[in-house]
Amino acid sequence: MGLQIPSAVDGGTPLEVSEAVFGRDYNDSLVHQLVVAYFAGARSGTKAQKTRSEVSGGGAKPWRQKGSGRARAGTTRSPLWRTGGVTFAARPRSYEQKLNKKMYRAAMRSILSELLRQGRLYISDDIHPSAPKTKELLQKLQGLGFKRGLVVTDALDENLFLAARNLQDVLVCTASSVNPVALVHSEKVILTSQAAKQLEVGLA
Repeated sequence: MGLQIPSAVDGGTPLEVSEAVFGRDYNDSLVHQLVVAYFAGARSGTKAQKTRSEVSGGGAKPWRQKGSGRARAGTTRSPLWRTGGVTFAARPRSYEQKLNKKMYRAAMRSILSELLRQGRLYISDDIHPSAPKTKELLQKLQGLGFKRGLVVTDALDENLFLAARNLQDVLVCTASSVNPVALVHSEKVILTSQAAKQLEVGLA
């Protein structure tokens, strides 16, 4: 038996979807792992510092070993010195965390199911503006009672994308590029019927 995603339009026709994708129990630990992995993968990891062998200077011993009254020093590149090298220098690295495809799909199913249970997931095919005009899109969203959240389409629509750029609380993406953080943080998520079917097939 399938589930139904309600229409964003009052009196509109709901969309029947698979319970295997939109009717799963919420797995908090798995969703948390997915969100952490997503943020970790977004880190640039380009931080770099120089060790004592990489900084400039050094060469001759700063002063003789004994008799000067100062502490022994063999090089100006020592980490103890100003402009010296860093003891445990940072290196460019990847923060990416491995997440199996099976775990990713299960976590995404869990998120979508919870959105549907909480009444935050809707269907609407009348979301595309006829021109790249923010005013027109805003009127459509207000007619759907949509103030802030995520709009997911089956394919990238240039008019929709350009019209939504000036709306701070509205994010537009395709079903193939939807990310878990956007889903979790969205107050309301509107899917086109084709986008819902793409998610259903991709996460089955």
